[in-house]
Amino acid sequence: MASSKKAIEDICNEDLVKFNNDYIIGQRLSASYQNQVVNAIKLFFRTMQKRSMDIELVHRPKTSKRLPNVLSKEEVKLILDALNNIKHKTMLSLIYACGLRCGELLRLRPEHLDSRRKLLIIKQSKGRKDRIVPLSDKAAALVREHIKIQGSAYYLFEGQTKGHMYDERSLQQVLKNAVLKAEIRKPVTLHWLRHSYATHLLESGTDLRYIQEILGHSSSKTTEIYTHVSNLSIQRIVSPFDNL
Repeated sequence: MASSKKAIEDICNEDLVKFNNDYIIGQRLSASYQNQVVNAIKLFFRTMQKRSMDIELVHRPKTSKRLPNVLSKEEVKLILDALNNIKHKTMLSLIYACGLRCGELLRLRPEHLDSRRKLLIIKQSKGRKDRIVPLSDKAAALVREHIKIQGSAYYLFEGQTKGHMYDERSLQQVLKNAVLKAEIRKPVTLHWLRHSYATHLLESGTDLRYIQEILGHSSSKTTEIYTHVSNLSIQRIVSPFDNL
């Protein structure tokens, strides 16, 4: 590894450290790429060479942790109010009202709505899991109005071709146009609506465990990131500057 002439069986930990320092860190490659390479080398020597490398000797940077982008309730309302097309309004409203991923919304079928129990059934979501999410009266009314206009269909939201789901890129463009019309100067994406839903639930006092279940997170650590962008506790902090 340190030399192209060195036999694989002679490669040691020092060679791995040098390779990491010279090639990966030296070329300023990303932390995720570095971790992939080091893990691949570790796997290769364990399975093919039947020996272990001491990976702890290799400097591995921590991957960056980014906070989710969140809109205020007022901004969400401005975006949704900017939509005149009932289908478009219902689609974006459901993403926010139920904390859906875009793909989950587009795969919805009419039978996935349980109006009597006020639930939405999400089939085969991330990790091939089914889950249920609460459906508000306001969101349910929008869905009923949309179904009345669209008529019977295989998917709850179909594109121009009957029997085919709505196109994700088209929906992103719908959102982009609504954001422009609402005069919000942020690079809003469909996933921002899901992030906003989770954060607003937390700020209203909903238990983090319920939010995890509704969002379909397998780990509570994924859901806990919303505590870092919630204004619930942050706004209660009084800056010492105000007491000068």
